Amino acid sequence: MPRRDPGASRGSDPEAGETGRAPYDPMPHGPPEVGVGPWEGPWPTGPGSEVYDAALLAQGDRRNVVDRYRYWSLEAIRADLDTRRHGFHVAIENWQHDFNIGTIVRSANAFLAAEVHIVGERRWNRRGAMVTDRYQHVRHHPTVADLAAHLGDVPLWGIDNLPGSAHLETMDVPRSICFLFGQEGPGLSDGAREACAGTFSIAQFGSTRSINASAAAAIAMHTWVRAHADLDGGGTWRG
Repeated sequence: MPRRDPGASRGSDPEAGETGRAPYDPMPHGPPEVGVGPWEGPWPTGPGSEVYDAALLAQGDRRNVVDRYRYWSLEAIRADLDTRRHGFHVAIENWQHDFNIGTIVRSANAFLAAEVHIVGERRWNRRGAMVTDRYQHVRHHPTVADLAAHLGDVPLWGIDNLPGSAHLETMDVPRSICFLFGQEGPGLSDGAREACAGTFSIAQFGSTRSINASAAAAIAMHTWVRAHADLDGGGTWRG
């Protein structure tokens, strides 16, 4: 059984500090250490042992991953996620290096999106992703037309509080779909609106006329999860 070791480093993950706590740890008031220390006892061998990372077994695993993936290599985690990915995609327009993109990628990882698509500028702000982009398929497309061509028969649903938008809360969300989000502030570009099968708004009840783009993305993804995900299966993690 692996043990916790306050003095262990995070092995092959460069994001750790000397305290063993990742700087992006989302629970700063939790235990003083994250993850597990070096593997205790003989290392795993035989069928299935190929998923393990030798450096993590030796030095401990302090990454922000669920217990299912402790000591697993990055490649093994991605391969396992690929067997369970959901049927929705997420696309974000990137014309001004929007800081929300990283946070949307992080949510896409949490809800296990099929792919994340960056439309426009290739470079994007990864800070908000908190390293989750390593486990997610992230593709770049110069234009929305390129995105639509890549998706083929997968419909594009624009999420924006535009006049005439349908209500997301009342829609039957297709199992195969791509949610498209615009920049924070201006929202979807004219080209994006034209490429979408429709635009859909999220109900609000306060004084502000819009919500943060990354918050809207999380709501849209969770709408898909409520309709189609296996909430009772072993792949669901709740903490």
